[in-house]
Parts: sequence; structure tokens; C-alpha cells
Amino acid sequence: MPGARHTAAPAFLRGTQVPTTDPAKTMPNDDRANPIDEGRRTVLIGGTALAAASLLPLVGCSSSEPPPATQATATPTPPDAGIAKTMSTITTKDGVEIYYKDWGTGPAVVFSHGWPLNADSWESQMFHLASNGFRCIAHDRRGHGRSSQPWDGNDMDHYADDLAQLLDKLDVKDAMLVGFSTGGGEVARYVGRHGTKRVKKVALVSAVPPIMVKTDSNPGGLPLSVFDGIRQGLVANRAQLFLDIPSGPFFGYNRPGAKPSPGVINAWWMQGMLGGHKNTYDSIKAFSETDFTEDLKRFDVPTLIIHGDDDQIVPIDAAGRASAKLVKDSKLIVYEGAPHGITDTHKDRLNADLLAFAKS
Repeated sequence: MPGARHTAAPAFLRGTQVPTTDPAKTMPNDDRANPIDEGRRTVLIGGTALAAASLLPLVGCSSSEPPPATQATATPTPPDAGIAKTMSTITTKDGVEIYYKDWGTGPAVVFSHGWPLNADSWESQMFHLASNGFRCIAHDRRGHGRSSQPWDGNDMDHYADDLAQLLDKLDVKDAMLVGFSTGGGEVARYVGRHGTKRVKKVALVSAVPPIMVKTDSNPGGLPLSVFDGIRQGLVANRAQLFLDIPSGPFFGYNRPGAKPSPGVINAWWMQGMLGGHKNTYDSIKAFSETDFTEDLKRFDVPTLIIHGDDDQIVPIDAAGRASAKLVKDSKLIVYEGAPHGITDTHKDRLNADLLAFAKS
């Protein structure tokens, strides 16, 4: 390498031939040499021969000539021989890589997560149902978690189409779809766009449908200024925003007597920061301004709606209770005093309710 110090290689590494001259002929010819000298000469000759023999493999390595044709050469074994390559991803028709996890065996339960989280937010429910005889599948929405981060397509139509392609690729049939918060909107839009040919039942947990933002037709919704504030906070310092939300209203830790869990807060923050900046920004409009009213009217399978009546993120009156009025064959379960993030704060009760519904 330029500027590097080179140390002269030993003669045998420079391709120099090992001397073959008999050492006995180069030593003084003294007929009066005593037996000790003769013995020393014998030892030296033998030692030189041994040294030459030990250097032969090195000489062969330094030579640029190929080995003789008669020499057998072993085929090296690749270091990854016998190891199968598997990937827990699919690539959508528009080139987006979607990560998913697939646990257990049995009837399929497919989970769609909330904003700005990923499939890990469902780990308590997936573990419980998979341990009780169900196949649990959850994906990271485009732009979230371990999925790729496309600049465009961060809207409910694309979210629903990604879910449809995942179910098609895995050939899931008679599934129970479970959507939390934004994921509830994804599930509703999936049914609205793709029907229920692969779906047996649906569960909406703290879900955003029918529509979050306040409009003339939805006077009970939240003002647009609320979501503008979230966007501003995300642009200004999303790392801090993703601490403030779980530390406060998401899990109800801002309520008197609440006992915040640093672990739960940090896990929420970590999942949020794994999402793409642009993707999580665009998703605010997707979950807040999309109207799912017509999607809910297309539901034709048994539907369980679970919502906490102290949900400060997605208030129950404009969400869970309103959805229950639109969905035929639906059942509403209200968790009294529960916040938005019941997948963690009320996970034991939620696990039991989802398992019972899955078995019904």
C-alpha cells in the first residue's frame, strides 16, 4: 500500500529455492576432525534436511505456478452450507417491503397496530393467543418498524391494500382481524375495499373509525387543530413528542394516582422512533381525517368493539360507540376508566376477551 512500510520477506516467501548443496562439501576438509566434530556435522546435515522438508509446502504456496494436473484439489465447503435462507417479508406491487411475524399454528388471527408503533405492540396478545392454539400474524405497516419507508402512499387505501396482499401471499383463510387505533382504520378500509372473503370475524380495539376529526357531519370529533399540533410537535422534536405521548394521555399516566411504567414508555418511544419521519407525519392525516363510515357499513361478519371510556386519544363517543351503531352484528365492550393503550394497561382482560371471541 502507498506509504506503508515494507519488511523484507524471508527468502522462502520470495520464491527462493532451498539450497541443495551438501553441507559436508562446504566445510573445511580436515582429516584430523575428531568424532565429536563428525557427530556435529551429521546433526547439521540432518537438521538442514528436516528444515528443507518443512519449508516445501511454503515454497509451493509462494509459487505462481498452478499445481500439477495429477494433484487432487479439494472443493472448499461454503461456510453457509446447509443453512436455509428465510425472510419474514413480502414485497407489495408498488415495491414496498412489508415485515411480518407469524407465530403459532391453528386458526389465523391477524393484528394491525396503532400509530406510530409496529407489530411488537401486539406481543402480549399474540403470545397469549398463540399459546392457546391460534396462528398469530402481525405486520409492520409501511413506513413503520422494520418495513421500508416509501415517500408516498402513506394513506389508508395503501395500508389496506398492503394487508390484502399479505393475506393473499400467506393464503390466510377464515381469519379474525384485530385492529388497534390506526390499525382499526386499516382493518375497516380493508373490509371496505376487499370484502370478507378471507375474514371470519373482526375486533376493533380503541379504534379510530368512523372518523376522528370534527366535521359538519361529525360534530363530536376532535378539532383539526389537535392534529396540527401533533404534526408541529413531530417536526419540531419527534423524539420528545414520542416521550410525551406515552408519558401522558396514551396510557392515562397523566391521571391522578396513575403509576407510569418507564419500561412501557420506553418501548413506545423505541417503536415510534423506528418509523420513518415522513411516514409517521403523513399517517397523522390518514388516521384522523379518513372517513370510514361506508367501510363499516360493509361489515358482514361478527364484530367485537372494545373501548375504554377514559380514552383521551380516541374518545369513545365519537369512535367505539359510533362504530357499534354502524356495524351490523357487533358487540361493544366498554372498559370503565380505561385509557387508550389498553393493549398494555388492561392486557390480561383484553387477552381473555380476544381469546373468547376467537373461540366463539
